[in-house]
Amino acid sequence: MKLHLCSWLPLGLGLVTLGTASAAFTPEQIATESAKANAFFERSWSAGVDRSPITQGYLGIKKDEDKWDDLSDAHTVAELGFQLADLAELKRTVDYAALDSQAQLSYRLFERTVADAAENFRWRFHDYPLNQMFGWQDNVPSFLITVHSVDDLRDAQAYIARLRGIGPMFAQLVEQLETRRKLGVLPPRFVFPLVRDSAKNVITGAPFDASANAKPSALWEDFSAKVTALKSADAPMKEKLLAEARAALIEVVGPAYRELLAKWDDLEKSATEDDGVWKLPDGAAYYNQQLKNQTTTRLNSDEIHALGLKEIARIHEEMRGIMKQVGFKGDLPAFFKFMREDPQFYFPNTAEGKQAYLTQATAIIDTMRGRLDALFITKPKAQIAVKAVEPFREKTAGTAFYQQGTPDGTRPGIYYANVYDMAAMPKYEMEALAYHEGIPGHHMQISIAQELTGVPSFRKFAQGYTAYVEGWGLYCERVPKELGFYQNAYSDFGRLSMELWRAARLVVDTGLHAKKWTRQQVIDYLKTNTPNSERDITTETNRYIVMPGQATAYKVGMIKLLELRATAKRELGSKFDVREYHDQVLRDGPVPLDVLEENIGAWIARKKGS
Repeated sequence: MKLHLCSWLPLGLGLVTLGTASAAFTPEQIATESAKANAFFERSWSAGVDRSPITQGYLGIKKDEDKWDDLSDAHTVAELGFQLADLAELKRTVDYAALDSQAQLSYRLFERTVADAAENFRWRFHDYPLNQMFGWQDNVPSFLITVHSVDDLRDAQAYIARLRGIGPMFAQLVEQLETRRKLGVLPPRFVFPLVRDSAKNVITGAPFDASANAKPSALWEDFSAKVTALKSADAPMKEKLLAEARAALIEVVGPAYRELLAKWDDLEKSATEDDGVWKLPDGAAYYNQQLKNQTTTRLNSDEIHALGLKEIARIHEEMRGIMKQVGFKGDLPAFFKFMREDPQFYFPNTAEGKQAYLTQATAIIDTMRGRLDALFITKPKAQIAVKAVEPFREKTAGTAFYQQGTPDGTRPGIYYANVYDMAAMPKYEMEALAYHEGIPGHHMQISIAQELTGVPSFRKFAQGYTAYVEGWGLYCERVPKELGFYQNAYSDFGRLSMELWRAARLVVDTGLHAKKWTRQQVIDYLKTNTPNSERDITTETNRYIVMPGQATAYKVGMIKLLELRATAKRELGSKFDVREYHDQVLRDGPVPLDVLEENIGAWIARKKGS
């Protein structure tokens, strides 16, 4: 299928602007046209989900649970074709002027999603399919372990089919890697041993290792536990399933990983030490596009860099206030060293210490849940669990992250804490981290979006606007202070240290990818300007290199949320209610920051007129 994007874009991307249904239409006409639009959005969403078994899995849909997504470029091209065709149908069959306000917003977001996909299409080979943060070598076992449930015999058989499907999928992955090599798109050299180690971890242990004392591999341990717990199968059937899974692991999974690793070893010969995406073909233009994608603003790299420097200076000054409060004698670098090294701030790096961290993080979230009425009108029904990052990926994974639950609640949202090295998980950051990943942060925002009614599915389940999603998470680190949390001065320092980290990201991400900083320059800058551990600094630096632009979204999003809140408070005076403001931010699901600003402006106007 050929896509003539250049001829399509000028006509197709004349995006509509915010408006209200025309007075020329009756309420009945508006209701009818809006229902037609919403039916279209659902058909388009459902068709897209039908083409993605992985998306089905995350949504708890067991339709194609024996399959994987198609990773071929032909599939990528076809997907854009479906999106373009859907947008053309929307424009042809739906009258924007006759829609109610929510349907108009859906129309605009749908149109923008397709426009972004078309604009990003030329950069589809500029990413790194294998990397230490979210590479396929880890995504595959993680999906099977955390998403693929085994509730009956069919689920177990589908799991085995997916094990055998890893072979064909990895063959496509090898092809994708070769395409990128020919284009000159390779990650820097330091990424290769990290990916190699994580891939080898997946195929380490039984049944790949046939020795009697071999510990079970992650996949074998997972499947064995799920089948053992299966109530709908008798002992002979369980033995049969285990034998089939063992065979799939030995015959397909092991060879697939080894072939992938052989390709990886070959690619490493062409890798360089250059870290930023400036080294890629049209790298500067690619990075500018990434900044636009991630921040949903027109801020350029110089503006983002300067914003980071300004925020770092402000937060350093607030930290000096904490120093005085706790009576520390010395300058800020000395205080950073104290916070980084004093044992009082860390759990022991033992099984007991790691469990203590998870237990306390759970307690922080539970306490915050009991205070939500002061901040929110709408609260999610979905539950949240706190878990440790699995051993097979903990060495290279980030400090913490959130995985959304299923819409029906059968799988809760999960706040993953990486307790691999407790020296990188200070106690003083526990509060802010739990608020960010859990409540009132990601879990609340994503769960509320999933539970919205009268809103098309693509707005409920697609969390594609990083500045909104991560801006909300960072904003939610600060909000609990208004309720009297962070009573411990060191915990308040932890809140500031995490905000400082996000400010520093603005500097180092643009430094890496626009100003040609080296990896070591970034590490040195973060060591000087933040209290974070050496492992944290190294792991996060590695992250920014393989995820260009993403790290800039947090602070940009938070600043916008604070700006909009300040505007609303100033404009509304005594009519301002922070609970209503939060409801307005969350009521439409994730949106670009410019759309959020329009929505909040419209709410302010309505409130002032009431």
